[in-house]
Amino acid sequence: MESIINYFATIPSTHRSAILIGGIAFFWMAEYAIPLFNFKYNKFKHARINIFFTLTTIIINFALAIILLKSAEWAVNNHFGILQWLPTMPLWAFTIVGLLLLDLIGAWFVHWTEHKVKWMWKFHLVHHSDTNVDTTSANRHHPGESVFRFIFTTAGIVIAGAPMWMVFMYQAISVLLSQFNHANIVIPKWLDNAISWVIVSPDMHKVHHHYVQPYTDSNYGNIFSIWDRLFGTYMTLDRDKIIYGIDTHMKPEENDRLGSLLKIPFEPYRQPVGE
Repeated sequence: MESIINYFATIPSTHRSAILIGGIAFFWMAEYAIPLFNFKYNKFKHARINIFFTLTTIIINFALAIILLKSAEWAVNNHFGILQWLPTMPLWAFTIVGLLLLDLIGAWFVHWTEHKVKWMWKFHLVHHSDTNVDTTSANRHHPGESVFRFIFTTAGIVIAGAPMWMVFMYQAISVLLSQFNHANIVIPKWLDNAISWVIVSPDMHKVHHHYVQPYTDSNYGNIFSIWDRLFGTYMTLDRDKIIYGIDTHMKPEENDRLGSLLKIPFEPYRQPVGE
């Protein structure tokens, strides 16, 4: 366990980039081998838009990274945060508790909030507007959303009192799990069900990408599935009934053009049609 911690405490930027790029490459190839849906779309053209948003997310997080570093240092040095107040525990338990806290505050809670606050939703629906969800969709976030997700992540670090090695570990796991549960792949139903009791499985997350409420407003989990089960936001839907997108923006000229997507948050709010 200590060797893993030491690795993430000193992880080079090149390794973090390799995790992101390697994950996309792996699941991209898996989508050819075991596709869930046989989309009739240009896979490379579709990826261009999502990779643009991936790059803007990387740039924003890189520019603000010093804030994460200083926040983690401050929390640890001042013994502030839940992890710092808990009694001494085995390192593996300390790690799991920390990852759970970061996932709850820095991912689940901000995701839930984005669905409840209208102005935040208008940024987030850029992610939901994708009608051909695949592994590149994982990082399809408007630059504005990337900023307030960063803010919640920072809050999560301070509240949890998480050391920086744990933050890097969480981010690596988060990237890979997000690529996994967005990927257009099919795994045996019994395996998907089993996985969904611990982490967010592909079937579980794809319900969240169904185009109408209440399914859109469910399964907010990022890594761990426990939060949706605990807070009553867990839902299921048969694979063959899932339709991707969001019912307010189903026209290609609105959901498949970069210029249109960047303008969505600044347009009038559209009331969802619902089921």
